[in-house]
Amino acid sequence: QNGFDHSQVYLSVIIQRMVFPQASGILFTADPMTGNRKLLSIDAGFGLGEALVSGLVSADCYKVQDGKIVDKRIETKKKAVYERREGGTETREIDLDQQKIQTLTDEQILQLARIGRQIEAHFGQPQDIEWCLDRDTFYIVQSRPITTLYPVPEANDQENHVYISVGHQQMMTDPIKPLGLSFFLLTTAAPMRKAGGRLFVDVTHQLASPNVREVFLKGMGQHDPLLKDALMTIIERDDFIKPIHDKTAPIPGKGNADMPVQAENDPAIVSDLIKSSQASIEELKQNIQTKSGSDLFRFILEDIQELKNILFNPKSSVLIRTAMDASSWINEKMNEWLGEKNAADTVSQSVPHNITSEMGLALLDVADVIRPYPEVIAYLENVKDDHFLDGLVKFEGGRETHDAIYAYLNKYGMRCAGEIDITRTRWSEKPTALVPMILNNLKNFEPNASQRKFEQGRQEALKKEQELLDRLKQLPDGEQKARETKRMIQIIRNFSGFREYPKYGMISRYFVYKQALLKEAEQLAKAGV
Repeated sequence: QNGFDHSQVYLSVIIQRMVFPQASGILFTADPMTGNRKLLSIDAGFGLGEALVSGLVSADCYKVQDGKIVDKRIETKKKAVYERREGGTETREIDLDQQKIQTLTDEQILQLARIGRQIEAHFGQPQDIEWCLDRDTFYIVQSRPITTLYPVPEANDQENHVYISVGHQQMMTDPIKPLGLSFFLLTTAAPMRKAGGRLFVDVTHQLASPNVREVFLKGMGQHDPLLKDALMTIIERDDFIKPIHDKTAPIPGKGNADMPVQAENDPAIVSDLIKSSQASIEELKQNIQTKSGSDLFRFILEDIQELKNILFNPKSSVLIRTAMDASSWINEKMNEWLGEKNAADTVSQSVPHNITSEMGLALLDVADVIRPYPEVIAYLENVKDDHFLDGLVKFEGGRETHDAIYAYLNKYGMRCAGEIDITRTRWSEKPTALVPMILNNLKNFEPNASQRKFEQGRQEALKKEQELLDRLKQLPDGEQKARETKRMIQIIRNFSGFREYPKYGMISRYFVYKQALLKEAEQLAKAGV
């Protein structure tokens, strides 16, 4: 029919003896429920596997780890499917005294587990295996990769590793696009690994070194106590991480339990760092305009080095660490001396230079501009199109609204949810994302809320500071304790707001790169590339 020469076609027909099993089932060389690659899971039932696959019966479930049975669940098996010698199958009732017995003996479970590990080693990845037991001999009828397991980051050894999800730390659990992964990996100095479109930091070394672990866990406890608890659980499994004994000195900035090492307590340091970052971004905006083609790509790769220099500027790192250490000191000492818990939360309210707080307060100010104009509010309640700003000018107050939103976007428009992924749509590219937030501010806040909120937080912080100092002075060595505490609170007030700024600078730079790349893409598209 298709013009092939029959003499040139070679066919083979595989003829296999049928297996008539006394038991059958499925073997997963990694636990499909938890993803644990070291826990092997076996489902087993009497007769043919058809009964399990169709859901006719519940299977026994056995779990094996490191050559030992660690869990068994024996089900009541009322029916089984068996072969008919003349062909086909039939469902039979199982005798009452056989319904609750274990399908496989412990010896057979361990034998099957060993076979599973051999097959896994052959294929080099976790396997979903179908098996039959016929006259006390195991037959493997199918093996394929387990497709539902979340991929594990690749390591260059067979040791245990501990990974922390970058996305979860950034409140972003979605996968990152390949370009986003590429940019972030170029930007970071941390030991990153990729898996399933997500980024993970390998923290095994930090946990294995007693010298580094203490500082690492202390820092983790300051910004993510739940994650610290999870890491402690892993450390308490004594056999999970092999300890290494560094002879290196403690990490700079660690300090001691009583008084942490500190940067010079000068608020001008923060202002100077912010000005320097802003000047660098303005220079980038000018220089990138003249670049195109492969020159643009080279320029961006070179500028990422400048971004890394800013992000990992030792002066910035010491400032941020100093503020975090001061917060820890305040919490520990106020609890120890006064029984006051989490005092740092109150004394750090409304600190200057917190770009994230400023961003939220500025959006309250935008709502205040719109508040007197009901026509503008009605228009915003029905916008669907991202060009809605152009339609504002026909309403009373439309020009003022237009200018206020544009001014906001000029300063914060490079931001968005999941912003560490350069491919994510920014507020400047989709300004409708701001509209629900603006309307929410109109509905839930009174006029001038931004100034009131900031001032209220500042006054609460000052009041708490004075209260702590007054109470400390009543204690033995009270004057000394009050002096130390006042200095620590000054450090928190001067430096803690800067913590959010390096990321703001990074995202600002990303947006400049993105705009240049999109412009280049537009030229290529016009040229038919």
